[in-house]
Amino acid sequence: MEKNEFAEWSRRAADWGVDYRAGLNEQPVRARTTPGDIARQIAAAPPLSGESMEMIFADFENIVMPGMTHWQHPRFFAYFPANAAPVSVIAEYLVSAIAAQCMLWQTSPAATELETKVLDWLRQAIGLPEGFCGVIQDSASSATLAAVLTMRERALSWNGNKAGLAANPAVRVYASTQVHTSIDRAIWVSGIGEQNLVRIPSSGPLKSMDVAALEAAILADKSAGLLPAGVIACTGGTSIGACDNIAEVARVARAHGLYVHVDAAWAGSAMICEEFRPLWAGVEQADSVVFNPHKWLGAQFDCSAHFIRNPTDLVKTLAIQPEYLKTHGRDGIVNYSEWSVPLGRRFRALKLWFLLRYHGLEGLRAVIRNHVRWSQGLAERLRKEPGFEIVTEPVLSLFSFRHTGSADRDGHNIALVNAINEDGRIYLTQTRVDGAIAIRFQAGSFEMTEADIGIAFEAITEIARRLSKPD
Repeated sequence: MEKNEFAEWSRRAADWGVDYRAGLNEQPVRARTTPGDIARQIAAAPPLSGESMEMIFADFENIVMPGMTHWQHPRFFAYFPANAAPVSVIAEYLVSAIAAQCMLWQTSPAATELETKVLDWLRQAIGLPEGFCGVIQDSASSATLAAVLTMRERALSWNGNKAGLAANPAVRVYASTQVHTSIDRAIWVSGIGEQNLVRIPSSGPLKSMDVAALEAAILADKSAGLLPAGVIACTGGTSIGACDNIAEVARVARAHGLYVHVDAAWAGSAMICEEFRPLWAGVEQADSVVFNPHKWLGAQFDCSAHFIRNPTDLVKTLAIQPEYLKTHGRDGIVNYSEWSVPLGRRFRALKLWFLLRYHGLEGLRAVIRNHVRWSQGLAERLRKEPGFEIVTEPVLSLFSFRHTGSADRDGHNIALVNAINEDGRIYLTQTRVDGAIAIRFQAGSFEMTEADIGIAFEAITEIARRLSKPD
């Protein structure tokens, strides 16, 4: 591509992005295509000759965009958000243009040193004490895998990577029934095995891990000749926002010499607001903590903040240093590829730096506090509406509800969430609570306003009434 063409299409792409964001309010939140609609419009074989940017861009608009769900839509209330604040998008333009591979200090010193500083900003912002060091991972799944590998190696006296798991006693890891499935995957990938992930019951308003049951499970495993390695606690579990009592979990883990990892992928962003920190009281006792600025803080995906009390253990678990990756003549530098499973690393710190400087902590706190207040207000409105029940109380901006308009409770609520999503005004998902279907609502879109909550209430109640009418 020639310089002038690159300049023209860079401008057009940026202008398109601005117009796209400006018009999101008018779009249905979820794609309205059926399986295969997009694939049928794409050529079966790659082109032999290059095509014009005009043709490529037209196909992007006419083929690709109709099949996109709009994650930046202000009424995206499904899953958790994957926000990309505009200032973060601008930073990503620059990262894409620079296109650096930031695996080592020497391959881009600014990327490494900015990451160190910005992660310390985040540490201060969420109230973690000095002594925790941070690294940006691609996702909480990768951070949790790194934590599981570290707890495995510590328990095996650093012999797992060398001798393999078959040469060692079975390693046991403990987590509640409310943790994210990324924990299961980390257990698989680490070689520990699904049968050695011990599920601890959860109970109470926050569905917290039963600490007495945790201790009993650890003692039973020790008696059976198994090797307890670590505990994974959660703050703001994906299904309904479950929060473990981290102080008590850490107390039990410490008594048995176990590693503690805290998964706060969604809720960790809210800890920039001091009033929400009781949800993870005791987090300073953890060995590692992860949360995703790419969820609620507005940093474009991918950007996961992984804090570690003792980075030496992490590096000892993951680092491999062939001669071609060594930096000679520079003592005391950090190579963050040694803190991650992948060798390759993007320049993720730049968007965090732009984001935190542009909005400031007070600006970001205002966004999160509004989301919490608006979501809790919607829960109260639905509670008072005939035919609705609040299944789980709001945890930050997440709650679940159910409509009681049919004897087939599960079938009716699945039909309701599907009808709401087909309507297009909002997007929701379902979950199961104590075995029964409930509908999740989570406010977190960076661009949403209080008016969007009003639209959500209207869509939910109108469609529920329509489905409940006799034929």
